[in-house]
Amino acid sequence: MRTAVALILLAAGYRIVAAWNPELANFSPLMALAFCGAVYFRNRWMWLVPFLALSASDLYLDQYHATQFGYTWDLSGMIVRTACFAAALGLGWMVAKRRSWLNLFAGCLGGSLLFYLATNTVEFFGDAFYAGTPAGWWQAMTIGHPQYPPTLFFFRNTLASDLLFTGIFALAMEWSALRAGETSLLKHREQQSA
Repeated sequence: MRTAVALILLAAGYRIVAAWNPELANFSPLMALAFCGAVYFRNRWMWLVPFLALSASDLYLDQYHATQFGYTWDLSGMIVRTACFAAALGLGWMVAKRRSWLNLFAGCLGGSLLFYLATNTVEFFGDAFYAGTPAGWWQAMTIGHPQYPPTLFFFRNTLASDLLFTGIFALAMEWSALRAGETSLLKHREQQSA
């Protein structure tokens, strides 16, 4: 449990530090924290730990973007990001019921896609820059605003970081279980009893 909490705190800190480097935009443990929290924490109250760490870092990042770039996140964007965090918890909960490396990968991928589609669709509806047409939605999904990197760049970073941080978190938890003499946490319960 201490390993998990330490990883969560380190990852939340990394998310803040990564914001200072534009090449690392959206390269954060965002989904991996919430997703893995639900996969590995048996006590559901512990699911709040990554959720609160993510929310606190979100507040800091909103202030940082406002002061550095003059861009603030509006309420609808914050609600959608929070809903994506909650959905990642739900995906993790489903994976926890049928634990396997394949389900862990699929849940991680699903969280990344959901975040990409949801956040960019909200931007499409809320940003007057985008034409209210399918072409405008496609622009929001692919190239975004011309003065910023393409939204596909952000998705690439989100997907890569979700896979990386989920892998690190899962391997650290597996290593911790192995050191404690426990069976693999990702083996399905039926496999463990056989």
